[in-house]
Amino acid sequence: MPFEIVRNDIVNMQVDAVVNTVSRVPVIGYGVDSSINEKAGPKLLKARKKVGDIDFGDAIITPGYLLDAKYVIHTVGPVWQGGNHSEEKVLSSCYKRSLELAKKYRCDSVAFPLIATGNYGFPKSLALKIAINEIGTFLLNNEMQVYLVVFDKESFVLSEKIFNPVRSYIDENYIKDRSFESDSGYSGINRNRFLLKKVKETRNNIQQFLSTDVLGGLADESPTDNDDLGELLENLDAGFSETLLKLIDRTGKKDSQIYRKANVDRKLFSKIRNNMDYRPSKTTALAFAFALELNLEETKDFIGRAGFALSHSSVFDVIVEYYLKNKNYDIFELNAVLFEYDQPLIGV
Repeated sequence: MPFEIVRNDIVNMQVDAVVNTVSRVPVIGYGVDSSINEKAGPKLLKARKKVGDIDFGDAIITPGYLLDAKYVIHTVGPVWQGGNHSEEKVLSSCYKRSLELAKKYRCDSVAFPLIATGNYGFPKSLALKIAINEIGTFLLNNEMQVYLVVFDKESFVLSEKIFNPVRSYIDENYIKDRSFESDSGYSGINRNRFLLKKVKETRNNIQQFLSTDVLGGLADESPTDNDDLGELLENLDAGFSETLLKLIDRTGKKDSQIYRKANVDRKLFSKIRNNMDYRPSKTTALAFAFALELNLEETKDFIGRAGFALSHSSVFDVIVEYYLKNKNYDIFELNAVLFEYDQPLIGV
């Protein structure tokens, strides 16, 4: 996927460029800077000294030397002073300038740390929000694989504004529904109630599916003759790829606008477009549902064409449902939440 959050040591990332948070003056600092210089070798500092001082929010590029990366992008993050000294603006600039350099040097992949959250003291939740926003904005108009690399779980902190509502929704839906289940199966009246609930849900879903269509192309009235029935079956038989392409046409947007918003690369979309029988992964199917801004029922129908469903017995599904119900189609924010809960990310 074009944007992925991974848990790793950034010095071990095999990418075209790694981003290094550095001091304004050419000296080896602490944390990530020290680790990168240690693995890259002494030539990295020599190259950095040739450049000289770097302004806050700016970035320069050097070879990666002994690193697995071809380049190192050096950027100077802001020192946190309470938030009243343009710290957010400077941090945004770090990401923008670094991505511009990666594009200029034709990098296909780049790895970022969570800039300025170590010794510089920038609040991690705010830093994460800025990183997601700047990387997401860039990827809407550019083709590149971007990694946000966090060394450990403590380095990754969601804001309470994002995290608390999602956690509450999970508590209310995932845990409550699991009261019908146990590791050993169902028992007694709980089993009967659970099965009856699922039967009713299935019946309602079938009735709704037969009376409506995500493409809006079917009449509201029930089919009364063979021609209507044939048209209904023809629409029901539409597979994932065919449905996706029709939905994209309905938006009036370019293919690239949709697959970039879906956090899917061009090669995968080409496979989907050229193969009407293509079977996507569940995360890919959901990614396109978010890119198309489908509502919850439309999403269920859409991913159902690829053989998938949403269930309250899955934390992943409950989180996805929360975002769909609230019509929040920010796929990068969703992926940050999924990462927090150790769930698969949306996209490829």
